[in-house]
Amino acid sequence: MSEASQALQKIARGTGIIFAGTVISMFFGFLSRTLIARYFSTGEYGVFNLALTVLSIALVIATLGFPNSLPREIAFYKEKDPSRIDKLIPTALIIVALSSILLVMFLILEAGNIARIFKDERLAQALTVIAFALPFSALTSIIISISRGFGRVRERVYFQNVVYPTAFLLLIISGVLLNLDFNFVFLAYITAQAFTLLALMVDASRMKILRFRFYLDLALGKELIAFSIPLLFTGILGFVMTWADTLMLGYYKGSEVVGLYNSASPIAKLLPVFLSSASFLYVPLASGFYARGKLDEMGRVYQILTKWVFLLTLPLFALMFLFPKAVIVFFFGEKYVPAAPALQILATGFMFHTLLGLNGLSLIIAGESRFISLSTFIASVLNVVLNTLLIPNYGMIGAATATSVSYLVSNLLNSIRLYQVTNIHPFSRNYVKPLVISFVLLGIIKALHLNVPNIWYAIPVLVVFLAVYSLLVLLSRSVDREDIDLLLAIEKKMGIDLKIIKKILRRFV
Repeated sequence: MSEASQALQKIARGTGIIFAGTVISMFFGFLSRTLIARYFSTGEYGVFNLALTVLSIALVIATLGFPNSLPREIAFYKEKDPSRIDKLIPTALIIVALSSILLVMFLILEAGNIARIFKDERLAQALTVIAFALPFSALTSIIISISRGFGRVRERVYFQNVVYPTAFLLLIISGVLLNLDFNFVFLAYITAQAFTLLALMVDASRMKILRFRFYLDLALGKELIAFSIPLLFTGILGFVMTWADTLMLGYYKGSEVVGLYNSASPIAKLLPVFLSSASFLYVPLASGFYARGKLDEMGRVYQILTKWVFLLTLPLFALMFLFPKAVIVFFFGEKYVPAAPALQILATGFMFHTLLGLNGLSLIIAGESRFISLSTFIASVLNVVLNTLLIPNYGMIGAATATSVSYLVSNLLNSIRLYQVTNIHPFSRNYVKPLVISFVLLGIIKALHLNVPNIWYAIPVLVVFLAVYSLLVLLSRSVDREDIDLLLAIEKKMGIDLKIIKKILRRFV
């Protein structure tokens, strides 16, 4: 068995818990948003999303880039100078706690001015309440990044992906059943974040991951901040890519339109779930190949992994692209139907991001982090410019187009650069054939203009599409030997017998 196949099997075996945690987090978070959207007005749902967006900006600033720098610093000091870790951890926690408190004060004092920017006075009250969640979420993020530095994923999955979204969902359900007013949503958010931090601290102490003590090393703190500032800059740019559409819709069109748009946006953001789940184990394995100069093996892992991620994502994309109204109505109700075209455009943008694979992480492995910052900067500026030009005339359609185009540009730049420095690209012959088949079939179904009133009519059409697609992929002989090896790893991990499937696939290798 080749090294590429062995690496793919490790990814398949290890991605399960990460994927499960990610799915739980996204699913419960999605249910929470759906309840808020259905129970309250579109304007109130828009205020909730604007408040969360502002809080997310504050979180990026408050954590100072530490979530990305701490894992590297802890791993580095663990090898070179373990004694510094005991100083680094409390120093980082104190710095983030202080920066969070300062930003809470800023948000409370400036809540009125921020609300006037978005022309909705309800936002002022929302910000003065939800601001108190910032220290809890910031410290949770830092403790999880510390655990990552020790090579652990348990804390991220258990607490960030399970405990918080579960607690928030249960609180929202309680509020709906008790018929509480809109302000309860923000109190529920604070409570869920505080509970998550408390549970994480208790567990981290019990597992002896860290000792909580008051210690501040100013020299070490300055060193950590200096190293983290470029990562903070990249994080802010990434935030612009993610949230510029919501913020600028709020500025130009108001909270009502933001509420409508944020029925489409979280649905479309489900598409990269398989890509992000595969990324965690791809990085160390691909880094090993790169360090040993085995770019062919790294490229082969990249190609096969990208093909599998695309195949897993295709059913979700087909449902959103072909039947956006049915999807919107199923999750959010009839009043959010105007957001259906935006969902279709956003889904296309995120699918393009998915089909090119883990180009950004591969560039980081290749030592091209500066280029990542440059490409993210270019895409972010383009995003803001397009939002400014398109939203006033086209509203949600303009915002969705701006986001999709910026993701397209960012991924194209990263993929071109990756090919320049490593000759790695995702487009093997057996990947291009499924891509062409999927585009042709999607185009044919779209051209039929099927009248699908709800999701239950859409599912049979989707099943037929996938059956025809699978048959054509087999007939075109798009199955690689590594696909069989990967399937064997999944079979072993799940403890099931895929004898029939394996027999069919082997006939078409």
